[in-house]
Amino acid sequence: MNLKLRLTVMNFLQFFVWGAWLLTIGAWWFQNRHWSGTGFGAIFSTMGFASLFMPALMGIVADKWINAERLYGLLHIGGAIMLFLIPRVDDPSTMFPVMFVTMCFYMPTIALAITVSYNALKNEGMDVVGTYPPIRVWGTVGFIAATWTTSLSGLETSSGQFYVASAASLALGLYAFTLPPCRPKLDAAHSGSLADRLGLTSFTLFRNRNMAVFFIFAMLLGAALQLTNAYGDTFLHDFAKVDEYKGLFAVRYPAMIISISQISETLFILTIPFFLKRFGIKAVMTMSMLAWFLRFGLFAYGDPGPGLWMIVLSCIVYGAAFDFFNISGSLFVEGQSDPKIRASAQGLFMLMTNGVGAVLGSLIAGFVIDHFFTDPTCNDMTAICKDWHGIWTAFAAYALAMAILFVPLFRHKHDPRKLVAAHGAGDVGNP
Repeated sequence: MNLKLRLTVMNFLQFFVWGAWLLTIGAWWFQNRHWSGTGFGAIFSTMGFASLFMPALMGIVADKWINAERLYGLLHIGGAIMLFLIPRVDDPSTMFPVMFVTMCFYMPTIALAITVSYNALKNEGMDVVGTYPPIRVWGTVGFIAATWTTSLSGLETSSGQFYVASAASLALGLYAFTLPPCRPKLDAAHSGSLADRLGLTSFTLFRNRNMAVFFIFAMLLGAALQLTNAYGDTFLHDFAKVDEYKGLFAVRYPAMIISISQISETLFILTIPFFLKRFGIKAVMTMSMLAWFLRFGLFAYGDPGPGLWMIVLSCIVYGAAFDFFNISGSLFVEGQSDPKIRASAQGLFMLMTNGVGAVLGSLIAGFVIDHFFTDPTCNDMTAICKDWHGIWTAFAAYALAMAILFVPLFRHKHDPRKLVAAHGAGDVGNP
């Protein structure tokens, strides 16, 4: 099996594990368990809390002590065990620690998958900017395949979705041990500074003003990502309580409609080499923020009937919103980081997006939705109790404010020659 195919399989399974439940856990929570929005915000925030320390910590371990691909495999095996246990939880207070441990296993694997991929491609002398996106696109295909599996098998509101994810996680954990070796680069015993010894070297990136601004806005975009993941599916499920909508395809299979977002991702990922080399990270990130504005704004005015075109267009726009921020951001961080701290730097990017950003997005959104956009006297079993128009409009205003602030604050100068040099073959150690 050639290198590109091996990495393709890894990326497919990486996001299959997540796609089996990420978009549908809200439907299981609200439509099956009927637990509160504030409680759901807390549960969804476990991804953020885990990302506050686990990606950075595991990045340090991979940089200093253990091959990244082996650590990656062990984490997925641990995650498979935790996913298998989730259906046995029957109250929200117990669900929080169980989901938190599950996320402690999963969240660092996203950054480690990037590290393993970049290392393997550079060791083969390949251009990462040009080669990685077509490989990463199969991660999105895996996410779509998992979402459709959950939806078509009738598991959108069932705990069975977690068994599907568990099986995929176990398969990936075992497969990881066959991946190209990604050996530690830092000498744990002879590091030259206290920061090196503690694995904190990646935080020195904050000394650069532009990198500091980049990470702060990455955090704010991370909050936006969690909002659409948490509430998109249950938003469409709520229309089942309205007679004129309840029999429509978009209400019966909302996860399949939302998965158009991931189909769009597969197309926009392939455009990243062109946009990143031609326009640079500042323009690409600004496009992402404007796409988030459209994503939420179209949701605000859409519905499963005559307004379905707005829902579909919102899902198409999502491809640019996610890819131009997440994939381009990881490539930018890779190009700005010393090879010796590559895993730690990707872990830091994860900390800011899926850590701090996710925590703020999940907790604040859950609180705001419960207290300002939910009718406490409404019967959630028979009526739509959330003001979805107000919710999505507020999110859209948030995304637009980010774009307006980002343009004057981020002053990175785009140089296509430096970008190509940073992502070509370099001093990446022995394969």
